[in-house]
Amino acid sequence: MSTREALAALIERFTPNEGPRETCCPRVNLYRATQTTEPVHGVHEPAFCVLAQGRKRVFVGDVMHEYDERNYFLSSIDVPAAGQVVAASPNEPYLSFRIVLDPNLISEMMMECGLAARLDAAAPLVGGMSAGAMTPALFDAVCRMVSLTESPEDVPVLAPLIEREIVYRLLTGEQGPRLAQIARRDGRLRQVNRAIGWIKRHFDQPFSIDAVAEEARMSPSALHQHFKAVTSLSPLQYQKQIRLQEARRLILVQRLDAATAGHSVGYDSPSQFSREYARLFGAPPLRDVTRLREQPEQMAGA
Repeated sequence: MSTREALAALIERFTPNEGPRETCCPRVNLYRATQTTEPVHGVHEPAFCVLAQGRKRVFVGDVMHEYDERNYFLSSIDVPAAGQVVAASPNEPYLSFRIVLDPNLISEMMMECGLAARLDAAAPLVGGMSAGAMTPALFDAVCRMVSLTESPEDVPVLAPLIEREIVYRLLTGEQGPRLAQIARRDGRLRQVNRAIGWIKRHFDQPFSIDAVAEEARMSPSALHQHFKAVTSLSPLQYQKQIRLQEARRLILVQRLDAATAGHSVGYDSPSQFSREYARLFGAPPLRDVTRLREQPEQMAGA
């Protein structure tokens, strides 16, 4: 049995039901799906994702990333995205592993392993999401992390060691510069992150590129250029997606009507809100939320 097959068997054993499963390992979850899904929208935080079986697409703006068991997926920044399982069946379910990345650990590993200077020197600003080739060593480390699910008493000692190994192998691999961006304390990515923080805090207020640029300590033109390079979205597009995802949550969870939800997230025009909502989610608010309530499995991230 290959390490990939061993990982698939472990995830299948620990996910008897459809959907996500939190584990006893910090920031680690598993996911199982026996059928393909519609795009599931959410904010994709910095994370390392591995598929033991199946295939997935992640849409960010007009950019699509696709990965399968041959490739891991790495995100280095908070980005509104839509994930879609495109290969899954009862006989061969989609099986995934995800760990949310810790910037402090990445920074420590870069310093301890003498990687900081090399990665900083060879690290022009790159996009916040990408796929990289899986290796037997990465599969092995992920297998050992998932195996801790059946021995939670070992987690406090062993999980941090395995996480350090995963981070080390990523830093020394092809996506090392992208991973290093998460830990960098200065530079363009930090400035883009400041802009993202401002947008998240003020998403329901009128958009001001000057205010965002001031927060990021960049000129408006430089902000637009670097923000788009990292997130595949303009700052205004980013704000719109955050607004619409929050409005969808308000309609679905708090059962607000569409007009009230739209106004709550900053839309003055109900018709504009409905148009932009349908453009992002594929249907007007009432029809979209009715579909989600009838198919709750489509609401969970993968």
